[in-house]
Amino acid sequence: VMEYLHDVKKCRTLFATHYHELTGLQEKLDKMSCRTVRVKEWQDKIVFLHEVIAGAADRSYGIHVGKLAGLPADVVKRAEDVLRVLESGEQAGILDHIAEHLPIFKPADTSVEQDIDPELGELLDVIDQVKPDELTPREALDILYKISELRQRRG
Repeated sequence: VMEYLHDVKKCRTLFATHYHELTGLQEKLDKMSCRTVRVKEWQDKIVFLHEVIAGAADRSYGIHVGKLAGLPADVVKRAEDVLRVLESGEQAGILDHIAEHLPIFKPADTSVEQDIDPELGELLDVIDQVKPDELTPREALDILYKISELRQRRG
């Protein structure tokens, strides 16, 4: 993707939070240069100094950013545990193991669709049949009216 953005799209800017793998491309892509935000570690905390400098971050600050964004403490703790495992060097197969134990990676419950009330099901059927790239403006308007009608029937 990075090569395509550089060579074909000629992007002027790409921001990434912690993709260390991209920094190696700087040697291969002549117009690419890495920048990072200066960081100060102070009393076991990270302080972002609002100064953009040449180079790449020496490590990922994603967990720190999550804390700053107000993620719940148990989410931050889980992320720290996962990071500790990943940094321990025992990475062979570990991502699969981690994914199995994270709720966000569990398969979606497909039984939910069976519990949808008939009117909502009718609305979903209308939406499923829409092919936006093939609609005339009038057909799109007619679909909006139909969706509105179905919504009004639901109350």
